[in-house]
Amino acid sequence: MTARAEPDGIQSDDPMWRLRLYVAGQSPKCLNAFVNLRNLCEEHLAGRYEIEVVDLVEHPGLAQADNVLAVPTLVRNTPTPTRMLTGDLSDTARVLGQLGLEVTATS
Repeated sequence: MTARAEPDGIQSDDPMWRLRLYVAGQSPKCLNAFVNLRNLCEEHLAGRYEIEVVDLVEHPGLAQADNVLAVPTLVRNTPTPTRMLTGDLSDTARVLGQLGLEVTATS
């Protein structure tokens, strides 16, 4: 099987990314986290990601499943291993590094 290289170095047969973003209502920090995450995914994982948003105001018991202690918190479920980040995800370099996304330099 031959993999097709995407412009950002991601292979077309790379796994689907499943991300869960825990928020608490529509606070500015939570809204920013969602926008930043969506933009990052569109730029680096286009067509290969799913974002599930879990509002802990509506479903407070779901935080226990991923040991979430603060919001917003992003949980990368796949590819494994599971990784967690807290904050508004505005530091793109930090988010990419912690998610394990390698970015190929473009000239």
